[in-house]
Amino acid sequence: MPYRYVARVVEESLLSHPHPELSPPPPLPEGGLRVTPLGGLGEIGRNMTVFEYGGRLLIVDCGVLFPEEEQPGIDLILPDFSSIRDRLDDIEGIVLTHGHEDHIGGVPFLLREKPDIPLIGSKLTLALIEAKLQEHRIRPYTLEVTEGHRERIGPFDCEFVAVNHSIPDALAVAIRTPAGMAVHTGDFKMDQLPLDNRLTDLHAFARLSEEGIDLLLSDSTNAEVPGFVPPEREISNVLRQVFASARKRIIVASFASHVHRIQQILDAAHEYGRRVAFVGRSMVRNMGIARDLGYLKVPPGLVVDVKTLDDLPDSEVVLVCTGSQGEPMAALSRMANRDHQIRIVQGDTVILASSLIPGNENAVYRVINGLTRWGANVVHKGNAKVHVSGHASAGELLYFYNICRPKNLMPVHGEWRHLRANAELGALTGVPHDRIVIAEDGVAVDLVEGKAKISGKVQAGYVYVDGLSVGDVGEPALKDRKILGDEGIISVFVVMDSSTGKITGGPHIQARGSGIEDSAFSDVIPRITESLERSAQDGVVEPHQLQQLVRRTLGKWVSDTYRRRPMILPVVVEV
Repeated sequence: MPYRYVARVVEESLLSHPHPELSPPPPLPEGGLRVTPLGGLGEIGRNMTVFEYGGRLLIVDCGVLFPEEEQPGIDLILPDFSSIRDRLDDIEGIVLTHGHEDHIGGVPFLLREKPDIPLIGSKLTLALIEAKLQEHRIRPYTLEVTEGHRERIGPFDCEFVAVNHSIPDALAVAIRTPAGMAVHTGDFKMDQLPLDNRLTDLHAFARLSEEGIDLLLSDSTNAEVPGFVPPEREISNVLRQVFASARKRIIVASFASHVHRIQQILDAAHEYGRRVAFVGRSMVRNMGIARDLGYLKVPPGLVVDVKTLDDLPDSEVVLVCTGSQGEPMAALSRMANRDHQIRIVQGDTVILASSLIPGNENAVYRVINGLTRWGANVVHKGNAKVHVSGHASAGELLYFYNICRPKNLMPVHGEWRHLRANAELGALTGVPHDRIVIAEDGVAVDLVEGKAKISGKVQAGYVYVDGLSVGDVGEPALKDRKILGDEGIISVFVVMDSSTGKITGGPHIQARGSGIEDSAFSDVIPRITESLERSAQDGVVEPHQLQQLVRRTLGKWVSDTYRRRPMILPVVVEV
């Protein structure tokens, strides 16, 4: 396979990528289709794409990104709605491809700004988002669609296609406009033996190919992985082996929306005579929805309330919880930290039934180490086949492209390495190098006269959710939090006579989290006093200037003495 040649070809089409210098896009040419990703490119999560035709907008997905260690205190990260905020009345609807958080988690925050934007999706997807919206006291207008359904949404003629993913009822969407047809795959794979017998509809994609796919937006997550994703059914035998060997409780951590995986857990528990309890609000809510709609088959008496488990022997207990990505507040992380009512004991078996989302590795292994410390046998993807991906690997993508034969290709949903690998696969199947567009969040791609090209860039930064605050925390605040967490804080309090400029109180210095004892500051207090007195002699008495002087003096001493850079908070009071 001529990867060197392909890499060179793709590089030629990316000479001006990335595009920090791009200006806002000009007005869309008449008869053109504009595609603007506001999230999901260069990252795993926060998926959101805006399609524009004739002054009207159609949004595909609106998800969240989960924070990493360098974003302390942040609960969620949203797409940036600023580029469409003054055009909310132009939005015809939001198409939701499936019910994972990275595709629906941002919907409540967008509907806060305009609650009557229609939501279009499959039965399970809409049920999951409606339950989430209830917590935000929003009653949405919804339109349920199924595979094969074709719906006119303003100027967008949308056809929905069944795709196989790690959650039931996932859909791709073909969007027809006079500018051409764009197909957004959503997340998909090509499992030929899916648990629900719902295959990715290759016949429908072939039919769309015959009509002509002008722009294909394709899932890139596994583009670097060779071959095909193993069938989901292969996990069942591994789970049975784990259940057969477990002598005490079994605790399974999974995504709260991974219905297929939970079904396999329920089947294994039923076979080995165990009862199952769901732990965590999102897990209880989502599995209740899936059961009520018939997506989750639960034998009578199998699922019990967690409060009844104390009456059962450990050998008959299965707990299903969240926390497979090491989220600090999730149930499994709290169990590992001895901060949960469920206490891990020697002989418990813990199954992490999910993959590692890039960036979460350290957090996950920290949880694994914590669980192992308390005596648990931890089964995870690294030592057993307890997870298969929900995203198409390179072999599947090649097969898919040869069916679709897109005229233009735009890789989506993935980090930069995934997007580039996906572009290379497209080039191998014959997509011309000048018709492959690797964009990033905020970059507008216009489909005009059958060719896709970059036209500009809109604002598409991170919007942080911190408790009830949305967008109020920015990068400077996160930088301060990181400094506080890594280096600590030192406060300095000085009282000065406003008329004479002499020090009448202090300097009083206290440190928290810096690793420096308060008694050590006796060495620097004379330096601060000398600097303030010299400054007063020079006629500098303005408190802000004096505070900066104190910060510089103390900061230099700490740096020279301890090689540290804590946050320094000086307070100079005039009396």
